Amino acid sequence: MELRDVTKTYQQGSRTVNAVRGVTLSVDAGEFVSIMGPSGSGKSTLLHLLGTLDTPSTGQAFFENRDLRSMSDKERSVLRRTKVGFVFQFFNLLPTLKGIDNVSLPLLLGRTNRKVALDLAQKSLERVGMSHRATHYPEEMSGGEMQRVAIARALVTNPSAILCDEPTGNLDSASSKEIMTLLRSLPEPGKRSVVMVTHERKAAEYGDRLIYIQDGTVANEERFRVPA
Repeated sequence: MELRDVTKTYQQGSRTVNAVRGVTLSVDAGEFVSIMGPSGSGKSTLLHLLGTLDTPSTGQAFFENRDLRSMSDKERSVLRRTKVGFVFQFFNLLPTLKGIDNVSLPLLLGRTNRKVALDLAQKSLERVGMSHRATHYPEEMSGGEMQRVAIARALVTNPSAILCDEPTGNLDSASSKEIMTLLRSLPEPGKRSVVMVTHERKAAEYGDRLIYIQDGTVANEERFRVPA
């Protein structure tokens, strides 16, 4: 994933909001990058640009060396569904679906055979230690368990990138530590990257590198470890 001199501007009524200003940033395959910054600094906008949920107002955004501006909306949608997994603060599980059905959704939306999708969903649940919750509804799970199921859903398409927006923001400290340990295990050298927005310094330090955003620009970077 790469951004080159990217800006993102929004209109809020008569007011122009410069959410991201001239950011150049790359995330290597297999790297775990944490993003921190004050509320309203542009963290989530930056995450959306990296994850192809949004496109730049100016500058260039690349995913696996493909320029997002050269892709149609449909092509970007397929890329998101097959190459990017998303993890959110409030889990975003459908309350009327069991764990395994929530996890299989990205595959079913891509028209994967239902039996194949359920088999892959079961393996993904096993990967995050949640196979025993496959037939349970979200309301029967703890917050930490719901986030693990949400991570299984993000993994089920075997994506190139996992993007996390405040993944521990709705969890207690013990569950947060478990989720961060799990997220730390997800990057694969040369294959899968993890990018995480967080307010918590302790969580950020699970990453290989920390990018600090202020007023829509990269204010500082720290290196914690070199990716494998």
